[in-house]
Order: sequence, then structure tokens, then C-alpha cells
Amino acid sequence: MLRQLVPRVAKGGSSIATRTLASEATFDLPTCELHKFDIDLPKTATLTREEGLKYFKDMSMIRKIETSANSLYKSKEIRGFLHLYSGQEAVCVGMEAGITLEDSIITAYRDHGWAYTRGLSPDSILAELTGRSGGCQKGKGGSMHMYTETLFGGNGIVGAQVPVGAGIAFGHKFKNDGKVCIALYGDGAANQGQVFEAYNLAALFKVPCLFTCENNHYGMGTSDVRAAANPHYYTRGDAVPGIKMDGMNVLAVREFTKHVTDWMRAGNGPVVAEVETYRYYGHSMSDPGTSYRTRDEVQEVRKTKDPITLVKSMMIEGELATEAELKEIDGECRKVVDEATKFARESPELDTHEMFNTIYTDMDGTRIRGSDSMTYGIHSP
Repeated sequence: MLRQLVPRVAKGGSSIATRTLASEATFDLPTCELHKFDIDLPKTATLTREEGLKYFKDMSMIRKIETSANSLYKSKEIRGFLHLYSGQEAVCVGMEAGITLEDSIITAYRDHGWAYTRGLSPDSILAELTGRSGGCQKGKGGSMHMYTETLFGGNGIVGAQVPVGAGIAFGHKFKNDGKVCIALYGDGAANQGQVFEAYNLAALFKVPCLFTCENNHYGMGTSDVRAAANPHYYTRGDAVPGIKMDGMNVLAVREFTKHVTDWMRAGNGPVVAEVETYRYYGHSMSDPGTSYRTRDEVQEVRKTKDPITLVKSMMIEGELATEAELKEIDGECRKVVDEATKFARESPELDTHEMFNTIYTDMDGTRIRGSDSMTYGIHSP
């Protein structure tokens, strides 16, 4: 399963108690596995103090957003489906650090972390979950459908986002804009036929798509080794190069993502990535997550491989921050999410006429049919 992550840092001098905090530190990277991929990858990476503080803050914020969502769901203030990202924060934060906000992202229904890293506020994310007008989609999309101009969802149909991601990447190649698309899916969706069709077309057209399997080891209630004849997901592209990286180490995810996407930007075509990670909650809120794995397993991962604990250890061992400083940041994140939770509860619900809006572009003033022939509304801004 997941390797235990023990960072080694290049440092020297007196203890942190008697010297100024360092501006940067260099860490050994965990090894990654390659499939038909001729690429030079770094063995070490430098983390600056500014970068480390940002990664710690972003991952802590996402974790607290998900903790709040869990509570809101249990108090029946969030309805429908809810899939939490807790434990997988290093994937979205690390990959975002390896690309730019101009690049495209499309993911599945576990999308709250990606919504945050793409620039949506905790207020708008949690209000979307409660179905309120202050939500990022005015409460119409809910948990599985959050968007920005470069985040193409949040998609609720298993695996359906993968061929769409290939199409987005084709658009980048067609426009020759130098951008890439990261199309994310889980280990459960990796067995879908449309995923392999997308690999094939992307390879034929050499489109810059990073097909990324977020392997949290359980597709709903079935472990990856029981569901897949070949659980080495990074090899599934056949002729498409593949890479497997440690998804609990934000620095490793950042470095390998950057090098791989640079290789893609040079016109070399798609790559299949497997990012090994873990989810702490069940598949969704209807799944307690303990019928197919033990509580001891979950606690062991929390104790030895947690991505936030790891980056915190890097910061302290690398003399980039003090424990008190990181504790203060954690407290600030808690305050922000507490306020966002209050906003999500108090934001007004949508007016009925909003049902007829944001259906098509350039349709203002058009009469829109409702659910039966007697119901109509007017499409308005």
C-alpha cells in the first residue's frame, strides 16, 4: 500500500531556537515508477518558506472545509450526495503548484479541494453544498458540480469526465496555446471502457492531457487489488507513457507534475499518471468506510502518512517555520471556515425564477418551458 514518508532535509548550523528561520530547504524526493517513459526526473527538490506556508495553509483549509461539510451533512443541512476529499489534499495542492491557473482541470465528484485551489472561496463552496444563492453556482450544482473558467467540474457520472478532458486537451493543441489539461478520475473509474478510448485518441492526436488516477485504494467499497486484474494504473495506457507518484507528499507531486507537464508542452503527447493517496471518510456519506477496511488501517495512515502532518514536519525539520507559527495558521483557517459555515447556513435560498436562468447563453428574455406544458418562465441575467 502506501509508503511511509520520512523526509530528509539538507540543513546545517545551530538549532532553530538560536537562529533565524531559513528561507529554503532541500529534501530528498520519494522514488516514482515509470512505464515506457524516457524522462529525467529530479531526486531532490527545494521548498521555500513562502511555498511551504502556502501549501500548509491550503491543505489545512481544504481539510477544514471537508470537516465542516461532514458536520453540515449529518445535521441534514446538506442533502443528496457528498464525497469528501480528506486525506487527498496533497494531490490538488501539489499538482496546482506544478502547473498554472491558465491550465485546465476536470475531475470527478470529489471536487471540493480542486474548487478551492482553482480560486473559489470557502464561503462559496460551502454555500453551494447547502444549496444557497451564495454558492459558487448559486446553489444549483451542489457537491459534484463546481466550476471556474478553467475548472470544468465536478462530474457526477463515473469516468465520463475523462474523454471530455481529452477533448479539452485537444482544444489546447488546436489553438496552440501551450496549455495542458489534467483529467482526474479514481481507481474505480479506471476500469471504464471510455477511459481507454480517451487514451487511444489522445495518443493518436498527441494531445497534452495528463490522465491522472487518484488511487485512494478503494473504488466505493472494493479495494483496488480485488477490482482490477492490473492494479498498476500508470501502465494502463499501453503505448502511452506512465508515471506513479507518491500522492501524500505535496513536494513530490509538485515536482513530478511540473516535469511531466513540461514534457507534454513540448509536443510529446499524453501521459497516464497514478497518484497514490488515501481517503479517510467513506466513498460518500452513505458509506461508513469501515465494512471493507479496519478502523486501525485508517488510523495508521493518519498517524504515519498524513499529507498535512508531512508538510508540517518538512517545515519544522527544514527550519522554515516554527510549530507555533503553523498552529497559528491552522487556527486562522479554522476561523475562516467557521465564518464560511455560518454564511452557508444564512445565505438566502434562490428565488423560483432562477430555475429558468443559466440554461443557455444569449437567451435573455426567452420563454423557457418548465416541467410540464403549463409552466413557463423567462430566461433572465
